[in-house]
Amino acid sequence: MRIVTAGVGLRSGHVLSILRKTMPEAKIVGYYDPQPSHLDMIGLETPRYPSVEDMLCEANPDLFFVGSPNEFHLEQIALGLKAGVRIFTEKPVVVSLQQTMQLAELLAEHGSARVMVGLVLRHSQHMTDLRKALDAGVLGPIASLEANEHIAPYHGAFFMRDWRRMHGHSGGFMLEKCCHDLDLYNMITGSRPKRVASFGARRSFLPAHAPASNSENDIFHIKKSVWNSVDDPFQSDGDIVDCQTAVVEFESGASMSFHTNINVPDEHRRFCIIGAQGMAEGDFVRGFLKITRRDGSVFADHDYSNGALADMSAHYGADHLMVQDIVAFLRQEKDALPVSIVEALEAGIGALAIDQARASGQIVDLSPIWAEFDSYNLPARKDQNVG
Repeated sequence: MRIVTAGVGLRSGHVLSILRKTMPEAKIVGYYDPQPSHLDMIGLETPRYPSVEDMLCEANPDLFFVGSPNEFHLEQIALGLKAGVRIFTEKPVVVSLQQTMQLAELLAEHGSARVMVGLVLRHSQHMTDLRKALDAGVLGPIASLEANEHIAPYHGAFFMRDWRRMHGHSGGFMLEKCCHDLDLYNMITGSRPKRVASFGARRSFLPAHAPASNSENDIFHIKKSVWNSVDDPFQSDGDIVDCQTAVVEFESGASMSFHTNINVPDEHRRFCIIGAQGMAEGDFVRGFLKITRRDGSVFADHDYSNGALADMSAHYGADHLMVQDIVAFLRQEKDALPVSIVEALEAGIGALAIDQARASGQIVDLSPIWAEFDSYNLPARKDQNVG
């Protein structure tokens, strides 16, 4: 398995380092990155190429890892598709509705089965166990949900200093960070957003709230950034928001309230899913999942907080689980992965529509967006030939 990568930052370096350990037959044979920051994670001896085109042409790869900043994904995925290689792309896949449709057209032409995506929470133990309950019909049809993603100040400051602070680079905070969550709730309801409303602003990372002491200021520089970064998250030129609430009506009829804030000292990432026959409540950060039937009996009560995997792997242990799934898929030991590139684009469309609703102050009806997207006739995961 010959692998090349566009982007050698912390995230791509981390995932590729796990992949190298999990799949000894894999070899990283080239990279493209004008400013690599974590070469030690993929091997300092890895050949560097002057362009993605040269790398795809000369390195003869089996797998192309797209780990560059979001704004470059579309161009690089297109090159990989045209080169005929298998692709893994980090999330979010693209940064706008226009790019979404451009990629949909490319996938319709070249096929979507060759593209894998890093929506890592689909691989988590939480979701593996929840899918078992959903498949067994324990919850019944989903009626309503409430969920959040609350991020600690050190991580929020990273977003306000990093390239992700600009919509043009990242596609916005809801897309960049919360596409994981939105994808999960599409999966759980078995449908897509129909209408969305949203409210949000920048209310914490403002000059008036800057730290008064050096020791407190150090908190906001724990997570380092390299490319296109600024030093002060409170004086940042970023145009993303730091808190946002969304209300979503799904095509299935289910509804959801979703809240995110990036200045939460005791962070958590909770969900409560209520169906006609039962409910599921969980928290990725605090490490639990409880599933209760309508009669009050407990179907499952999982405690993931003391798992060895969660201690060694980011995303609550899901990074290693994702790589294990990908390796099994590449070795043809699995027929499919828990999430497809089509589902990833659908989650991205939901995030972009939520930001559109926030910016416009209007309820956004996604019907015309889905009509355009569906015109490309991309296969749903259940219908997709993943061989």
